[in-house]
Amino acid sequence: MAVRNRMSKTNIEHDYAVDRELYSGLIRLHVLHHAAEEPIFGLGMLEELTRHGYRISPGTLYPLLHGLEKKGYLRATERRSGKSLRKVYRATPLGKQALAAAKSKVRELFRELIEGK
Repeated sequence: MAVRNRMSKTNIEHDYAVDRELYSGLIRLHVLHHAAEEPIFGLGMLEELTRHGYRISPGTLYPLLHGLEKKGYLRATERRSGKSLRKVYRATPLGKQALAAAKSKVRELFRELIEGK
């Protein structure tokens, strides 16, 4: 029987559910990356994270966004979207600095994990 080298999407989802703590830093980096590129909002980030195989609830994402805001990495403003107000987040200069430092660490980890260096 051949061994599969790639994990199925179901296995990735299961693994995330089993160990959210392991993936929480990756999710935070994902959020910070997108917030540094353009304004983001909760539902849009839920959809983006889903495209990457992360299944998190609004009850997990919104405290994460508030935590990044409290650390000074994100700044929220309210924008009108139809009849409702939507909180929109952007990376702050501190958030962009933190992201740049994290990118260096991610590159180093990638080289060790993937490239074996």
